[in-house]
Amino acid sequence: MQTRALPHALTLGLLSAVGLFALDMYLPALPTISEHLNADSHAVQASLISFFAAMAISQIVYGPVSDMFGRKRPLYVGLGLYAIGAIGCALSPSIEWLIAFRFLQGMGACAGVVISRAIVRDLHTGPAAAQLMSRLMLVFSVSPILAPLAGSIVTVFGDWRLIFWVMVGAAGVGLAVALFFLEETRPATLRAESSVGSALQAYATLLKDPYYLGLVFIASFGMSSYMIYVANSSFVLIEHYGLSPSFYSIVFSVNAVAFIGMSQMNGWLSRKIGLRKVIRGAVVGYSTMMVALAFVTSLGIDQLEVMAAFLFGGYGFLGMIIPTAAVLALEQHGRIAGTASAMMGTIQFVTSAIVVGIGGLFADGTSLPMVTVIALCSVIVSLLALVVLRSERGVVSAAE
Repeated sequence: MQTRALPHALTLGLLSAVGLFALDMYLPALPTISEHLNADSHAVQASLISFFAAMAISQIVYGPVSDMFGRKRPLYVGLGLYAIGAIGCALSPSIEWLIAFRFLQGMGACAGVVISRAIVRDLHTGPAAAQLMSRLMLVFSVSPILAPLAGSIVTVFGDWRLIFWVMVGAAGVGLAVALFFLEETRPATLRAESSVGSALQAYATLLKDPYYLGLVFIASFGMSSYMIYVANSSFVLIEHYGLSPSFYSIVFSVNAVAFIGMSQMNGWLSRKIGLRKVIRGAVVGYSTMMVALAFVTSLGIDQLEVMAAFLFGGYGFLGMIIPTAAVLALEQHGRIAGTASAMMGTIQFVTSAIVVGIGGLFADGTSLPMVTVIALCSVIVSLLALVVLRSERGVVSAAE
């Protein structure tokens, strides 16, 4: 399996990126969408929240279904829903229709994300899983770099609706990748053990596992701190700091570079010092950077370069936290990896949707509300890590 780590990472990363592309690609066009559909910024942000909510709800279904019927067939269904949703968004006559079709698109987008994590657990555990997860993160983390830039380029040749037609094409690419480059990793013998009843039992088991839930919420609030930036960055950077959509895309993408670079250290560090020490150190660095950013911003230091520097450092550490937490959470649930991955994704996106929704209530166009919510998320991550990683559970398996 080890010799195929890179092909697996490319395939799974691309399938995950197809869904995440829908999140990032239209960000530079949010102010334009607001103007064209005669909607305020809160209504436009609701299209992001509906996407989060759909990804959260649908993962509950995709995970057990992939345990019962294999990993590939649910992927085909998800990519089909994604394409239909993108077509609907491109043709939406109002913000209400856009929000509705974004929900449908989110129902399909989550398939690649949740099933890719399950496949990683099908193939590996321990440091090997951490390395594959990090390589997967390398591929689909390119999405935050390329997607906003691609969205800006697309709007040069057409309006914001053309962005969604490009997403339809991305769904076609994803389908081709799943058909021709992805093998089935869920054996028929394990599928035979899975059913609706066993899925419900698996969810009950996971809900009673505080170690699993603690790690999931570490990843969830970490992701939320990034999603609040995703939801507000175009308004803060373009309208508050006066950046052009193209330059906004570049500034936005810098954080993904930090995320990618640091995440690639996971495999090496986990073999040297263990996964738990990796995540402990990363949590300290992450929370320190984000709390410091909120502090200096509250003092009136409202400068783009200052904010960008702190976010670069903080999201770099976050690139080590999320994949490591995912590996540790799935470590002892290999027989229900799809279901465990689904619940993880559901909790992550529900948490993100709630955080983005609450953050939107305080948004005033400046950076302070955004960075304050980011700092609060980092504090919660630190407190959770302090409690969860104190447990001795998982030390042996994580160090293998």
